[in-house]
Amino acid sequence: MNPIFLTDPVPAPEWSVSEWLNTAEPLRLAALRGKVVVLHAFQMLCPGCVLHGVPQTSRLHQFFDPEDVAVVGIHTVFENHAVMTPDALRVFMHEFRVKFPVGIDRAGHDRIPESMRRYQMRGTPSLLLIDRIGQLRAHKMGQVEDLAVAAAIQQLVDESAENDRS
Repeated sequence: MNPIFLTDPVPAPEWSVSEWLNTAEPLRLAALRGKVVVLHAFQMLCPGCVLHGVPQTSRLHQFFDPEDVAVVGIHTVFENHAVMTPDALRVFMHEFRVKFPVGIDRAGHDRIPESMRRYQMRGTPSLLLIDRIGQLRAHKMGQVEDLAVAAAIQQLVDESAENDRS
């Protein structure tokens, strides 16, 4: 078993997004069933996100076949709310050439956004892997090495293909 995987997978909750960028239609997790979903939660003022998480997610978006893998970002703001606006995020995405779809996490009843709460994220960057049947299989905060992430994604793709042949 890949070391970044959860010991006990759980059903992935639907994300809660107020606005989508880089996609013509809003993305729903349920509509992505049949694909492995890479969910990258970030904040544009988070150094680890800017230096590692967003570039890694961009590489994954370029590398994996979109027929098998959906790469999705979620901008989940739990601090510095006044400066991390949707307009500022659009500028950030343009400047950093972010091409993958990004949802803006819906504000919660307190300072913690709804998707962040649903997924029990502790901070950013957070990487979540969801298999083709909607099970949350990996949930890591902080930097995860590219090879470990790519191997885990490929394992989920291959696992799904093996199940299809059975």
